[in-house]
Amino acid sequence: MPTPVEALDALISRADPVRAAEMATYHKVERRYLGLGNDTVENLVRSWRADLDRDAKVTLAAALWDSNIYEARIAATKLLTQARIKPDDAPVWDEVQRWVVQFDSWAIADAAAKPIERRLIADPSRLDAVAMWTEHQNMWTRRAALVCTLHWAKGRHPDAAHLERREQVLTWIAALVSDHEWFTQKAIGWWLRTLSRQDPARVAEFLSLHSDGMRAIARKEAAKHL
Repeated sequence: MPTPVEALDALISRADPVRAAEMATYHKVERRYLGLGNDTVENLVRSWRADLDRDAKVTLAAALWDSNIYEARIAATKLLTQARIKPDDAPVWDEVQRWVVQFDSWAIADAAAKPIERRLIADPSRLDAVAMWTEHQNMWTRRAALVCTLHWAKGRHPDAAHLERREQVLTWIAALVSDHEWFTQKAIGWWLRTLSRQDPARVAEFLSLHSDGMRAIARKEAAKHL
């Protein structure tokens, strides 16, 4: 069972300085990069996960996240991406919520959307907390509200509860149409494009009401499969 220091050392010992410099240039966010490939991080996390119970996973994920090393934050998200968590998942939900207001890049935010989505599927009532993210001053937090709820844009035969949550997210999207940040608009288009594969009529209806307020990138993405 690795300690936080041991886990960080395992990541750092595999650093590739040349690739790290390239990643820093690409991501354009001031933090340490190690230059590790996704497979390297994934394999390390897999080896750690087998020996950790829920609380140990949360403790390790928190330490990895707080290091602010790019690959360590990615590892933290992978460590907590799990469908079923016993005895209950409240500590995991609390930890991933802590991350949300700290998002500062699409790559980390999108990676974190995966464990967040798992916890939302486990307890959809948590969407009520996510609703508050749509009004947060951090653009990445607002965007995360859409990326982590893509589950509700999917499903060919949704039940009534699924449809209710889908409409809840569509209400957020309607409110976010006036948010012209490029990444927010891209997420709006992404969500609607995903929904259009299941319910094109609902997306067409949404666009008839809101397309005038959307940036071209969002309109184009949303209508891609209509």
